[in-house]
Parts: sequence; C-alpha cells; structure tokens
Amino acid sequence: MLQDALDSFNDVFSPPFRGVMIKSVALTLAVLLVGGFALDRIALHFVDVSHGWLATAISVAIGLGLVAGLAVLAAPTTSLVASFFFDEVAAIVEREVDPNGPPGRAAPLWEATIASLRFAALTLAVMLAALVLFFIPGMGLAAWFAANAYLLGREYFELAAMRFRPAREARAMRRYFATPVFLAGLIVAAFVAVPILNLATPLFAAALMARLHKRLERQAFAPLRP
Repeated sequence: MLQDALDSFNDVFSPPFRGVMIKSVALTLAVLLVGGFALDRIALHFVDVSHGWLATAISVAIGLGLVAGLAVLAAPTTSLVASFFFDEVAAIVEREVDPNGPPGRAAPLWEATIASLRFAALTLAVMLAALVLFFIPGMGLAAWFAANAYLLGREYFELAAMRFRPAREARAMRRYFATPVFLAGLIVAAFVAVPILNLATPLFAAALMARLHKRLERQAFAPLRP
C-alpha cells in the first residue's frame, strides 16, 4: 500500500495530471474562498464593535474562527470536487496499472454528484463531531484522523469500485475490504493535514484508491462489466 501511495504521489505531479490538477486546485480554492467569505459575513452580521481593545480581540477571534471553519470545510470540499475529476484521474491510473484490463466506465453525472453531496454532508457532520472531541485532551487529533480516514477512504474507494460494478456491489466490496480501505484512508487523511499540498487531495486520493481497487479486485473479484 505504501508503494501505491508513492506511485499516486508521483502521479499528481506527472504531465498527464497537470491539467486536471490546475482545474481541481482552482475549484477547491474557489469553494473555500466562497465558504470563508460567507463565514466572515455571518460573523460580522452578529458582531458590531467599532472601537477599542474589544474590537481588536473580536477581530482576532473571528480570524481564528475562520481558519478553524475552513479547516472543517476542507474535507467536505474535497468530497464535492471529487465528483468532477475522479473519473478522469481514475482512467489514467487504470491504464497505467492494468493496460490490458477492461476499462472502467464513468458513473452518470447525476449519480456521481448525488453520491458526492451525500458524502460531503456526512463528512461535515462527522468533522463537526470530531471538532467537539478536539477539546477533550488526547482525543482531538486521533478523532480527526480517524474520521477523515473512514470518510475519505469510503468515498474514494466506492467511486473507484463504481467504475466496474453497480453502486450496491461497490459498497459491499468496500465493507468486505474495510481494513485496507481504512488504512488507505489514513494515508489520505495525512495528505489532507499538509497545508497547500492538501489542495491536491482529490487527485492523490483518486489515484490511490484506483490502485487499491485494482489490487483488491485481483485478489477476490472479477469486473462485473466488460
């Protein structure tokens, strides 16, 4: 799996990925900027202090709150971005690791979008719960990594599997291989934790899970579509 991660990391900066990376990073930044602006407007709407040290203190608090808010939004944002670029990235990786195998098929746009919206909502809910646990000494960081590992591993692996089988069977495959999927999710979570680099999370996670799916498929499954 570590080799899969290294190969996926190298893919992110390879020529075939560059065009996708530019589009992915631009969309991720746009969503985060819109989210940050919205959070800032909401905060200023409820707080109106014009003078003195209290205004400075509140401005600092709002700034820190925005940083925390954007950190929480990072994971659901990558979930949304994934729906637009996953199939393009997965197709490149599949040709690389299994050039003679049957090609995967992109899920219908509406199906992929609905799945990503569902994952994004679930991701946001779990991240908020993890944020609450963050204030319990010794649990915050572990909860954040565990939540991201489960959610990101689940989402990206199912998207990879859905290129070769129906959604219900993709979910069954993910449950059957829950441990390796979670471990791969931990690698994605570590990637998310690196500032700036985490903007390329959709590309890295797509490449990693496409590789993992192919490897696990060879162990126990055959593609259900020609």
